Amino acid sequence: MSSRMRSSSIGTLPSPGAWLVIADDLSGAADCAIGFAAAGARTMVTLDAKAADDALAGIADADVIAADVDSRRMAPARAAACNVEAWQRLGGARAVQARRLYKKIDSTLRGNWAAETAALLPHAGVAIVAPAFPATGRTTRGGCVFVNGEPLGESDIWRLEGLSGVADMAALLAVHDVRTAVVELDVVRAGDAAVRARIAAFVAEGVRAVVCDAESEADIGVIAAATVSLDTPAFWVGSGGLARALATHGSPAEQGQGSASGIEHRKGPVLALVGSMSGVSGRQAALLRARTGMDHIEIAPQVLRDGSAHASWASIQQDIAGRLQGGRDLLIGIGRDEAFDTAEGPTLSNALAALVLPSFDHVGGLIATGGETARAMLAAAGIATLQLRHEVEPGVPLSRTLERPARHVATKAGAFGTDAALWLAWRAMQAD
Repeated sequence: MSSRMRSSSIGTLPSPGAWLVIADDLSGAADCAIGFAAAGARTMVTLDAKAADDALAGIADADVIAADVDSRRMAPARAAACNVEAWQRLGGARAVQARRLYKKIDSTLRGNWAAETAALLPHAGVAIVAPAFPATGRTTRGGCVFVNGEPLGESDIWRLEGLSGVADMAALLAVHDVRTAVVELDVVRAGDAAVRARIAAFVAEGVRAVVCDAESEADIGVIAAATVSLDTPAFWVGSGGLARALATHGSPAEQGQGSASGIEHRKGPVLALVGSMSGVSGRQAALLRARTGMDHIEIAPQVLRDGSAHASWASIQQDIAGRLQGGRDLLIGIGRDEAFDTAEGPTLSNALAALVLPSFDHVGGLIATGGETARAMLAAAGIATLQLRHEVEPGVPLSRTLERPARHVATKAGAFGTDAALWLAWRAMQAD
């Protein structure tokens, strides 16, 4: 057993700078963990939380591990089990070192976040729930989520996912028998001592999850300061906003670990894959094309449904190969048709990755919008680990692969970012 092995059962205090982030998709894992990298921590993202210990040799000693368990579209019970397994293997009793737990959830409450949070409670303590990410327009008031001032339940984001109702986190947790209370905005604005006292009172009453309101970066900072040194065992449940604030409260890691100095990067064109159907991604793709003049191919969903059996599969594959082998940057998007259903996202993403894979060796940098799209391409190419470097804008992290020469990888959730997000990622890759 490693000399650094320590129990991380409830009650153990891990190193303030050692964290495990568990996410339900790849773009979320990278977006959430990038705050720690920006603070100087050696931060790794893994696509395989179930890997054997020897396969984790490249990441086990990282200050921060972000594990994508790919659970967003799983059945709730399976998603919950995957989260607990990831915690036990990478941060809990079986881990090389004890870590604080950050359960990354979608800032618009998609996926199985409530079931996953409920499953982690017996293992990690009280849940501090704060998904607000003000830099991207996500805020919380009265325990409910808003997007750019609009109630989440009335937004296009929920409509596209087939979701309905009120985005009330206490009510959603109650479905899983989690007793929940809300620290409202006036308490947050009273300062960290007031927040800490309110949480202590809730815990004394038997509350297991505490939802914290936030509408600004200052609010998020108060929540982080109030909760980072609680007397009771706890874990955090949120998006990239709270993670960034918490990163500044841990023990500072050696600065410069994310530097690209001395790293040789693979030469080749940039491949941009846009799997998200959001209007935000559409505008970002259009601006990327306008500013770079890169080639563009749109793949009809039926081609991806049929796979190699489709009459156009081989010719499209040859077209992609010709452009990338010729050194031309290429944007590939998934079109829409009347049969399109958001539930087929993983199927389409996996087929898109299979379509591109024969030409992927020619790619020097990958930009992927939509966590399923990024994961599918990296997994198909046998890339299981990324080292995070920096953000090109909030919610758009830039990473590099551990292979040598390294590839650039930029990932982004579909509905995140300014219209220039993909272009900024492309420009960052040119600068290296």
